[in-house]
Amino acid sequence: MTEAPAFPLFPHRHLLGIKGLSPLDIEMLLDRADAAVAVSRQPLKKLATLRGRTQINLFYEASTRTQSSFELAGKRLGADVMNMSVASSSTKKGETLLDTAATLNAMRPDILVIRHSAAGAAALLAQKVGCSVVNAGDGAHEHPTQALLDALTIRRAKGRIAGLLVAICGDVLHSRVARSNIILLNALGARVRVVAPSTLMPTGLAQMGVEPFTVMEDGLKGADVVMMLRLQRERMAGSFVPSVREYFRFYGLDARKLKAAKEDALVMHPGPMNRGVEIASEVADGPQSVIQEQVEMGVAVRMAVMEALLDPRRNEGDGE
Repeated sequence: MTEAPAFPLFPHRHLLGIKGLSPLDIEMLLDRADAAVAVSRQPLKKLATLRGRTQINLFYEASTRTQSSFELAGKRLGADVMNMSVASSSTKKGETLLDTAATLNAMRPDILVIRHSAAGAAALLAQKVGCSVVNAGDGAHEHPTQALLDALTIRRAKGRIAGLLVAICGDVLHSRVARSNIILLNALGARVRVVAPSTLMPTGLAQMGVEPFTVMEDGLKGADVVMMLRLQRERMAGSFVPSVREYFRFYGLDARKLKAAKEDALVMHPGPMNRGVEIASEVADGPQSVIQEQVEMGVAVRMAVMEALLDPRRNEGDGE
Protein backbone atom coordinates (compact mmCIF):
# COMPACT_ATOMS: atom_id res chain seq x y z
CA MET A 1 0.00 0.00 0.00
CA THR A 2 2.86 2.37 0.68
CA GLU A 3 4.44 1.99 -2.78
CA ALA A 4 1.83 2.79 -5.42
CA PRO A 5 4.08 1.78 -8.38
CA ALA A 6 3.73 -1.84 -7.19
CA PHE A 7 0.24 -1.72 -8.73
CA PRO A 8 -0.73 -0.74 -12.28
CA LEU A 9 -2.22 2.72 -12.71
CA PHE A 10 -6.00 2.62 -12.33
CA PRO A 11 -7.30 4.11 -15.62
CA HIS A 12 -10.33 5.96 -14.21
CA ARG A 13 -10.53 9.30 -12.43
CA HIS A 14 -13.81 8.51 -10.64
CA LEU A 15 -15.56 5.44 -9.26
CA LEU A 16 -19.21 5.99 -10.15
CA GLY A 17 -20.24 2.37 -10.60
CA ILE A 18 -19.05 -1.13 -11.41
CA LYS A 19 -20.53 -0.77 -14.88
CA GLY A 20 -17.74 0.55 -17.07
CA LEU A 21 -14.97 -1.25 -15.18
CA SER A 22 -13.14 -4.05 -16.93
CA PRO A 23 -12.42 -7.36 -15.14
CA LEU A 24 -8.78 -6.19 -14.99
CA ASP A 25 -9.84 -2.91 -13.31
CA ILE A 26 -11.84 -4.86 -10.72
CA GLU A 27 -9.04 -7.33 -10.01
CA MET A 28 -6.60 -4.44 -9.68
CA LEU A 29 -8.74 -2.83 -6.97
CA LEU A 30 -9.19 -6.16 -5.18
CA ASP A 31 -5.42 -6.74 -5.21
CA ARG A 32 -4.86 -3.29 -3.72
CA ALA A 33 -7.52 -4.01 -1.10
CA ASP A 34 -5.81 -7.27 -0.20
CA ALA A 35 -2.69 -5.28 0.64
CA ALA A 36 -4.79 -2.83 2.67
CA VAL A 37 -6.14 -5.66 4.83
CA ALA A 38 -2.60 -6.33 6.03
CA VAL A 39 -2.17 -2.64 6.87
CA SER A 40 -5.40 -2.56 8.86
CA ARG A 41 -4.25 -5.54 10.92
CA GLN A 42 -1.00 -3.87 11.96
CA PRO A 43 -0.70 -2.32 15.43
CA LEU A 44 0.25 1.00 13.76
CA LYS A 45 -2.31 1.49 11.02
CA LYS A 46 -1.65 5.00 9.73
CA LEU A 47 0.14 5.52 6.43
CA ALA A 48 1.29 8.71 4.74
CA THR A 49 0.02 7.72 1.28
CA LEU A 50 -2.56 10.54 1.12
CA ARG A 51 -0.84 12.99 3.46
CA GLY A 52 -1.79 16.52 2.48
CA ARG A 53 -4.83 15.35 0.49
CA THR A 54 -8.38 16.37 1.44
CA GLN A 55 -11.36 14.00 1.47
CA ILE A 56 -14.93 15.27 1.90
CA ASN A 57 -17.72 12.82 2.74
CA LEU A 58 -21.03 14.21 1.48
CA PHE A 59 -23.86 11.99 2.73
CA TYR A 60 -27.41 13.03 1.87
CA GLU A 61 -28.66 9.68 3.21
CA ALA A 62 -27.87 8.47 6.71
CA SER A 63 -25.43 5.56 6.70
CA THR A 64 -23.31 5.18 9.80
CA ARG A 65 -21.60 2.03 8.53
CA THR A 66 -20.57 3.30 5.09
CA GLN A 67 -19.64 6.81 6.19
CA SER A 68 -17.53 5.63 9.12
CA SER A 69 -15.81 3.11 6.83
CA PHE A 70 -14.86 5.81 4.33
CA GLU A 71 -13.73 8.11 7.14
CA LEU A 72 -11.55 5.45 8.71
CA ALA A 73 -10.10 4.49 5.32
CA GLY A 74 -9.12 8.09 4.58
CA LYS A 75 -7.56 8.60 7.99
CA ARG A 76 -5.57 5.37 7.75
CA LEU A 77 -4.10 6.68 4.50
CA GLY A 78 -3.19 9.99 6.17
CA ALA A 79 -5.79 12.19 4.42
CA ASP A 80 -7.53 15.17 6.01
CA VAL A 81 -11.15 14.00 6.25
CA MET A 82 -14.21 16.21 6.56
CA ASN A 83 -17.72 14.85 7.08
CA MET A 84 -20.48 17.18 5.88
CA SER A 85 -23.63 16.94 7.97
CA VAL A 86 -26.08 17.52 5.13
CA ALA A 87 -29.14 17.21 7.39
CA SER A 88 -28.14 20.44 9.16
CA SER A 89 -26.47 22.15 6.21
CA SER A 90 -27.54 24.63 3.56
CA THR A 91 -29.46 21.96 1.65
CA LYS A 92 -32.16 22.32 4.29
CA LYS A 93 -32.36 25.96 3.26
CA GLY A 94 -32.94 25.11 -0.38
CA GLU A 95 -29.42 24.78 -1.76
CA THR A 96 -29.23 22.38 -4.71
CA LEU A 97 -26.64 19.66 -5.31
CA LEU A 98 -25.07 21.84 -8.01
CA ASP A 99 -24.81 24.77 -5.60
CA THR A 100 -23.16 22.49 -3.07
CA ALA A 101 -20.82 21.14 -5.76
CA ALA A 102 -19.70 24.65 -6.68
CA THR A 103 -19.08 25.53 -3.03
CA LEU A 104 -17.12 22.34 -2.36
CA ASN A 105 -15.13 22.72 -5.56
CA ALA A 106 -13.99 26.15 -4.39
CA MET A 107 -12.51 24.44 -1.30
CA ARG A 108 -10.27 22.41 -3.65
CA PRO A 109 -10.75 18.91 -2.20
CA ASP A 110 -8.90 15.99 -3.76
CA ILE A 111 -11.72 13.48 -3.44
CA LEU A 112 -15.47 13.66 -2.77
CA VAL A 113 -17.44 10.70 -1.47
CA ILE A 114 -21.17 11.11 -2.08
CA ARG A 115 -24.24 9.15 -1.02
CA HIS A 116 -27.56 10.39 -2.40
CA SER A 117 -31.14 9.18 -2.76
CA ALA A 118 -31.26 10.14 -6.46
CA ALA A 119 -29.78 7.83 -9.11
CA GLY A 120 -27.15 9.67 -11.12
CA ALA A 121 -26.26 12.18 -8.39
CA ALA A 122 -22.65 11.01 -8.23
CA ALA A 123 -22.24 11.22 -12.01
CA LEU A 124 -23.70 14.74 -12.01
CA LEU A 125 -21.34 15.82 -9.25
CA ALA A 126 -18.37 14.37 -11.12
CA GLN A 127 -19.17 16.64 -14.09
CA LYS A 128 -19.12 19.76 -11.91
CA VAL A 129 -16.04 19.36 -9.72
CA GLY A 130 -12.35 19.24 -10.42
CA CYS A 131 -11.55 16.31 -8.14
CA SER A 132 -12.21 12.58 -8.03
CA VAL A 133 -15.68 11.40 -7.02
CA VAL A 134 -16.62 8.11 -5.35
CA ASN A 135 -20.21 6.91 -5.45
CA ALA A 136 -21.15 5.64 -1.98
CA GLY A 137 -24.65 4.74 -3.20
CA ASP A 138 -27.04 6.64 -5.46
CA GLY A 139 -30.71 5.76 -5.25
CA ALA A 140 -31.44 2.27 -6.54
CA HIS A 141 -28.66 2.63 -9.11
CA GLU A 142 -25.25 1.43 -7.82
CA HIS A 143 -23.10 0.99 -4.73
CA PRO A 144 -19.72 0.04 -6.21
CA THR A 145 -17.58 -0.17 -3.07
CA GLN A 146 -20.11 -2.55 -1.48
CA ALA A 147 -19.84 -4.89 -4.46
CA LEU A 148 -16.04 -4.68 -4.30
CA LEU A 149 -15.93 -5.51 -0.59
CA ASP A 150 -18.33 -8.40 -1.15
CA ALA A 151 -16.10 -9.71 -3.95
CA LEU A 152 -13.01 -9.36 -1.76
CA THR A 153 -14.73 -11.28 1.05
CA ILE A 154 -15.69 -14.08 -1.34
CA ARG A 155 -12.28 -14.23 -3.00
CA ARG A 156 -10.43 -14.43 0.30
CA ALA A 157 -12.75 -17.15 1.61
CA LYS A 158 -13.07 -19.23 -1.57
CA GLY A 159 -9.84 -18.38 -3.37
CA ARG A 160 -11.70 -17.39 -6.53
CA ILE A 161 -14.90 -15.90 -7.91
CA ALA A 162 -15.00 -17.44 -11.40
CA GLY A 163 -17.25 -20.49 -11.52
CA LEU A 164 -18.94 -19.90 -8.17
CA LEU A 165 -22.74 -19.97 -7.87
CA VAL A 166 -23.96 -16.88 -6.00
CA ALA A 167 -27.60 -16.48 -4.91
CA ILE A 168 -28.67 -12.88 -4.21
CA CYS A 169 -31.87 -12.99 -2.18
CA GLY A 170 -34.48 -10.53 -0.99
CA ASP A 171 -35.46 -7.03 -2.03
CA VAL A 172 -33.72 -7.05 -5.40
CA LEU A 173 -36.07 -4.43 -6.85
CA HIS A 174 -34.91 -1.59 -4.60
CA SER A 175 -31.30 -2.70 -4.15
CA ARG A 176 -28.32 -0.84 -5.56
CA VAL A 177 -26.17 -3.45 -3.82
CA ALA A 178 -27.76 -6.19 -5.92
CA ARG A 179 -27.23 -4.28 -9.15
CA SER A 180 -23.54 -3.59 -8.51
CA ASN A 181 -22.95 -7.18 -7.36
CA ILE A 182 -24.65 -8.65 -10.42
CA ILE A 183 -22.48 -6.57 -12.75
CA LEU A 184 -19.27 -7.39 -10.87
CA LEU A 185 -19.93 -11.11 -10.38
CA ASN A 186 -20.82 -11.56 -14.05
CA ALA A 187 -17.68 -9.67 -15.07
CA LEU A 188 -15.51 -12.03 -13.01
CA GLY A 189 -17.16 -15.21 -14.27
CA ALA A 190 -19.53 -16.19 -11.46
CA ARG A 191 -22.97 -17.67 -12.06
CA VAL A 192 -25.62 -15.45 -10.51
CA ARG A 193 -29.13 -16.20 -9.32
CA VAL A 194 -31.63 -13.82 -7.76
CA VAL A 195 -34.31 -15.02 -5.37
CA ALA A 196 -37.26 -12.80 -4.50
CA PRO A 197 -41.04 -12.63 -4.47
CA SER A 198 -42.40 -11.53 -7.85
CA THR A 199 -43.31 -8.13 -6.36
CA LEU A 200 -39.63 -7.49 -5.53
CA MET A 201 -38.21 -8.87 -8.77
CA PRO A 202 -37.09 -6.18 -11.23
CA THR A 203 -37.72 -6.42 -14.95
CA GLY A 204 -34.89 -7.00 -17.40
CA LEU A 205 -33.08 -9.65 -15.35
CA ALA A 206 -32.50 -11.83 -18.41
CA GLN A 207 -30.52 -8.98 -19.99
CA MET A 208 -28.41 -8.78 -16.83
CA GLY A 209 -27.37 -12.42 -17.15
CA VAL A 210 -28.99 -13.79 -14.00
CA GLU A 211 -31.35 -16.66 -13.25
CA PRO A 212 -34.52 -15.58 -11.37
CA PHE A 213 -36.21 -17.76 -8.73
CA THR A 214 -39.31 -17.08 -6.64
CA VAL A 215 -38.91 -20.12 -4.36
CA MET A 216 -36.09 -19.75 -1.84
CA GLU A 217 -35.06 -23.41 -1.63
CA ASP A 218 -34.90 -23.72 -5.43
CA GLY A 219 -32.75 -20.62 -5.75
CA LEU A 220 -30.35 -21.72 -3.00
CA LYS A 221 -29.84 -25.24 -4.33
CA GLY A 222 -26.11 -25.85 -4.75
CA ALA A 223 -25.14 -22.23 -4.04
CA ASP A 224 -21.56 -21.42 -2.98
CA VAL A 225 -22.57 -18.01 -1.65
CA VAL A 226 -25.90 -16.81 -0.22
CA MET A 227 -26.09 -13.02 -0.24
CA MET A 228 -29.08 -11.65 1.66
CA LEU A 229 -30.48 -8.16 1.05
CA ARG A 230 -32.20 -5.82 3.46
CA LEU A 231 -35.94 -5.34 3.00
CA GLN A 232 -35.91 -1.62 2.13
CA ARG A 233 -39.27 -0.52 3.38
CA GLU A 234 -38.23 3.15 3.25
CA ARG A 235 -38.04 2.88 -0.56
CA MET A 236 -41.40 1.16 -0.95
CA ALA A 237 -44.22 3.36 -2.17
CA GLY A 238 -46.79 0.55 -2.02
CA SER A 239 -47.46 -2.84 -0.45
CA PHE A 240 -44.79 -5.17 -1.81
CA VAL A 241 -45.06 -7.87 0.87
CA PRO A 242 -48.14 -9.01 2.86
CA SER A 243 -46.35 -8.72 6.21
CA VAL A 244 -42.89 -8.98 7.70
CA ARG A 245 -43.85 -12.27 9.31
CA GLU A 246 -44.95 -13.75 5.98
CA TYR A 247 -41.83 -12.42 4.27
CA PHE A 248 -39.56 -14.15 6.77
CA ARG A 249 -41.52 -17.38 6.48
CA PHE A 250 -40.90 -17.62 2.73
CA TYR A 251 -37.80 -15.51 2.08
CA GLY A 252 -35.97 -15.12 5.38
CA LEU A 253 -32.76 -17.14 5.59
CA ASP A 254 -32.97 -19.66 8.43
CA ALA A 255 -31.07 -22.89 9.10
CA ARG A 256 -33.66 -25.00 7.26
CA LYS A 257 -33.52 -23.01 4.03
CA LEU A 258 -29.73 -22.71 4.20
CA LYS A 259 -29.45 -26.51 3.96
CA ALA A 260 -30.39 -26.22 0.28
CA ALA A 261 -27.07 -24.49 -0.39
CA LYS A 262 -23.69 -26.22 -0.24
CA GLU A 263 -22.44 -27.25 3.19
CA ASP A 264 -19.62 -24.72 3.00
CA ALA A 265 -21.71 -21.91 1.49
CA LEU A 266 -20.89 -18.43 2.68
CA VAL A 267 -23.66 -16.31 4.22
CA MET A 268 -23.42 -12.59 3.50
CA HIS A 269 -25.42 -9.45 4.26
CA PRO A 270 -24.49 -5.84 3.41
CA GLY A 271 -26.03 -4.52 6.64
CA PRO A 272 -27.70 -3.22 8.57
CA MET A 273 -29.50 -6.49 9.23
CA ASN A 274 -33.15 -6.85 10.11
CA ARG A 275 -32.95 -9.99 12.23
CA GLY A 276 -36.07 -12.07 11.94
CA VAL A 277 -37.03 -10.33 8.70
CA GLU A 278 -34.45 -11.30 6.07
CA ILE A 279 -32.14 -13.43 8.22
CA ALA A 280 -32.37 -15.46 11.41
CA SER A 281 -29.90 -14.78 14.22
CA GLU A 282 -28.79 -18.41 14.24
CA VAL A 283 -27.58 -17.97 10.65
CA ALA A 284 -26.27 -14.41 10.94
CA ASP A 285 -24.11 -15.46 13.90
CA GLY A 286 -23.45 -18.99 12.65
CA PRO A 287 -20.24 -20.62 11.38
CA GLN A 288 -21.01 -19.97 7.71
CA SER A 289 -21.51 -16.23 8.21
CA VAL A 290 -18.85 -13.83 6.90
CA ILE A 291 -20.84 -10.70 7.75
CA GLN A 292 -18.20 -9.35 10.14
CA GLU A 293 -15.50 -10.05 7.57
CA GLN A 294 -17.48 -7.91 5.12
CA VAL A 295 -17.23 -4.98 7.52
CA GLU A 296 -13.45 -5.37 7.77
CA MET A 297 -13.09 -5.71 3.99
CA GLY A 298 -15.12 -2.50 3.59
CA VAL A 299 -12.37 -0.37 5.11
CA ALA A 300 -9.70 -2.12 3.02
CA VAL A 301 -11.63 -1.67 -0.24
CA ARG A 302 -12.25 2.02 0.41
CA MET A 303 -8.56 2.52 1.19
CA ALA A 304 -7.72 0.82 -2.10
CA VAL A 305 -10.19 2.90 -4.10
CA MET A 306 -8.98 6.24 -2.74
CA GLU A 307 -5.35 5.31 -3.15
CA ALA A 308 -6.00 4.20 -6.75
CA LEU A 309 -7.92 7.35 -7.68
CA LEU A 310 -5.32 9.64 -6.12
CA ASP A 311 -2.30 7.81 -7.50
CA PRO A 312 0.38 10.51 -8.03
CA ARG A 313 1.29 8.96 -11.38
CA ARG A 314 -2.07 10.17 -12.70
CA ASN A 315 -0.61 13.68 -13.00
CA GLU A 316 2.00 12.32 -15.38
CA GLY A 317 -0.58 10.98 -17.87
CA ASP A 318 -4.22 11.03 -18.81
CA GLY A 319 -6.92 9.50 -16.63
CA GLU A 320 -10.61 9.15 -17.35
